[in-house]
Amino acid sequence: MKKFFVISLASLFFASCITIDHYEKQATIPSQEWFYTNVPQFTFHIDDTTSLYNVYIILRHTDLYKYNNIWLKIGLKTPSDSFSYQRVNLVLATDARGWEGTGMDDIYEVRKSISASPFSFKTAGDYKFSVEQIMRENPLKNIMNVGVRVEKVRM
Repeated sequence: MKKFFVISLASLFFASCITIDHYEKQATIPSQEWFYTNVPQFTFHIDDTTSLYNVYIILRHTDLYKYNNIWLKIGLKTPSDSFSYQRVNLVLATDARGWEGTGMDDIYEVRKSISASPFSFKTAGDYKFSVEQIMRENPLKNIMNVGVRVEKVRM
């Protein structure tokens, strides 16, 4: 038993020394109704401007969501500039395969890249992403969470 405790403590110590090369944060959509006025924002800090990063949108929805896609307006604010925006169409399901992502019971989570290739952050500092739903339905029902994941590309 003493040996197990020592090994567990050593594992915990070494695991705490590992650097995490990503940022991930999600915002809850109240009552699973995403209004146009609800625009979650996510702020993270970049120090390493020589590395490339993959940027993902994370979306959690129920199987009652009635569309096979979602249109989003993604904003990015750099440390020294104002927001720049891009419209993104995320495919959530296909007729042949059904819902994409991982599912448990009636809840599905997808993680989709918002760029064709890894992204380079040119300036060190705080960056901010905003995520706005721009579907024709307001509120957009059965969306539970939306988030952003930024991870360093490992070479």
